[in-house]
Amino acid sequence: MNLLRANTTIIGRVLLEEDAQPPALGEPVLVSQPLLPDLDELMPLLQQIWKRKHVTNHGPLHQRLEAELQAYLGVDTAMLFNNGTTGLITALKLFDLPPGSEVITSPLTFAATAHAISWNGLKPVFADVSPGTLTVDPEAAARAITENTSAILGVHVYGTLCDVEAFAALGASRDLRVIYDAAHAFGATKKGVSVGRFGDASVFSFHATKLFNTLEGGLITTPNAQDRDKIYYLRNFGIKNEEEIVEVGINGKMNEVQAAIGLLNLHGVENEKAKRRQLRKRYCEVLAGLDGIQTQPEQPGVENSEQYFPLIIDETCYGRTRDHIYDALKARNVFARKYFHPICTDFEPYRHLPIVSTRAIPHVTEVKSRVLCLPFHSGVSQDAVSVIADVFHSRR
Repeated sequence: MNLLRANTTIIGRVLLEEDAQPPALGEPVLVSQPLLPDLDELMPLLQQIWKRKHVTNHGPLHQRLEAELQAYLGVDTAMLFNNGTTGLITALKLFDLPPGSEVITSPLTFAATAHAISWNGLKPVFADVSPGTLTVDPEAAARAITENTSAILGVHVYGTLCDVEAFAALGASRDLRVIYDAAHAFGATKKGVSVGRFGDASVFSFHATKLFNTLEGGLITTPNAQDRDKIYYLRNFGIKNEEEIVEVGINGKMNEVQAAIGLLNLHGVENEKAKRRQLRKRYCEVLAGLDGIQTQPEQPGVENSEQYFPLIIDETCYGRTRDHIYDALKARNVFARKYFHPICTDFEPYRHLPIVSTRAIPHVTEVKSRVLCLPFHSGVSQDAVSVIADVFHSRR
């Protein structure tokens, strides 16, 4: 009887050991972490704001940040906004697109991209993405053009740049405005040219999740200095002076506290990018050799913005789904993101709209269930990388 009880105990322990889950990290590792300045550096700027009592309406810190961003991005016009969505709405308004006309964009983007089109009284038209870059496929965009098309709103998704040469040619040949949602591409360059110089305008987000942030904020850049005045009026109620309103504008201004955060974060952004490059290298090393795991493509001549680390997980080759990996990471206290899933055409306002494609089945409808963004910031420790590697190499 004692021997039976002992054998039962041993068998129970073996079963428990086989069923036991690997240990989770003590602190959660989130997909993003805001870059924040040292409080000791922030306090003097806040004291200046309190002393001046000039907290908004194009204060001195706002003006200084705008000038520094213009120089950093190498653009002719750089105009701050209180958030990126307001910037997108304003960028579309800037070009006086015909009411009710169509704007071609990507379904693989944050909803704000499509919302900005709709808020302007324009019609979003969704074009498929290219399998390699996941940016708008120029051939699908060309197929989507009708006599009512007025613009293309490309998205540099995950920091991978659109085919800017193809869209420049397409825009010129069909007399279309080309605007870029560059929320993921701050600081990226192609052949030494700032991403903010491509197209007629680019819009950046400075939300807390972004590499460079002002807690909330945004920026419009254009390659034309003459755009500055009109953007100013659109951002500030159309006010020209105390007695003149010259545009139907909105309140898109950034306040002084946001600008103070931005000034300090701009000085730390290159250091953060360097740390993310090292993290990218470590991720690529631990994922190398895994069939069915595709990392972000390297684009010739492009300096990556280091905003996200996306993967495409092919279940047929890898043996597990994106959702399986997402859940396994979450169980170990690592929070990746299914980004973007759902896509815009899965949402109620756009569910009735088709996706124009050169393929029988749009690529985006398949890839949306395969994309996973891993935590990507300087707060990701080596222990976290080890846990992530264990999850991907495990066959549980």
